[in-house]
Amino acid sequence: MQKLIVGNLKMNLLTVAERDRYLESFERELKNLPEHQTEIVLCPPAVHLEKFVEKLKLKNVFVGAQNIFWEERGSFTGEISALMVKNVGCSHVIIGHSERRKYFAENDEAINFKIRAALKDGLTPIVCVGESKEEREIGDTARVISQQVNQALVEVPISRITEIVFAYEPIWAVGSDVTPTSDDILEVKITIKKLLVEKYGVSDVEKVRVLYGGSVNSKNVSQVCLQPQLDGVLVGRESLIPVEFLKIVSLIDAN
Repeated sequence: MQKLIVGNLKMNLLTVAERDRYLESFERELKNLPEHQTEIVLCPPAVHLEKFVEKLKLKNVFVGAQNIFWEERGSFTGEISALMVKNVGCSHVIIGHSERRKYFAENDEAINFKIRAALKDGLTPIVCVGESKEEREIGDTARVISQQVNQALVEVPISRITEIVFAYEPIWAVGSDVTPTSDDILEVKITIKKLLVEKYGVSDVEKVRVLYGGSVNSKNVSQVCLQPQLDGVLVGRESLIPVEFLKIVSLIDAN
């Protein structure tokens, strides 16, 4: 299965000049890599999506949004729809990121609506799930992950399950420089896969990719991705530095 590395640029690249420098640096650094097989998705702020699509016409490099609203059009001031994102030329969208849950009170029902909207309009949803520090400390990780995955898949038919990517993103690890052990991550992967098997059956579940997200860098990528045999990573902070982001790509691609 092709590995997937997602760069979440979050609310950065504040000027056109900063954006253009980033794109130039990314293209330059990518040329220094041997031919890579890993699928790369960059998710810039919505105001930069069109320019990223225009500039990044590179093999195995795609552009995604950081968020969508579940309605296709209408009186929803400040929102963007899956169809808008698709029509600009994007292929992916991050849904349910811990920062969306924390700062914008997104709940499991809203996340499910967004997943269904993404699938309807031809986007690949990268669905984030993960427990808080408190939930982890009381041993509630498996229950929380199971609940989030179950709710995410309400009214998602078996024919669409392989189009969804799950990213295990423990809330306590995001931006903290603290990461779970390889065994902890593997346990979560097993929890997700087991739930999917129960819901959809074995054959389709084998094609569903599970990523890790949360303070990923080139020093810990073996621990958080390669050792637990995940299908890739969701990278935050390090994705803002193309040379560091592409080190992660290179390490995963080599395995």
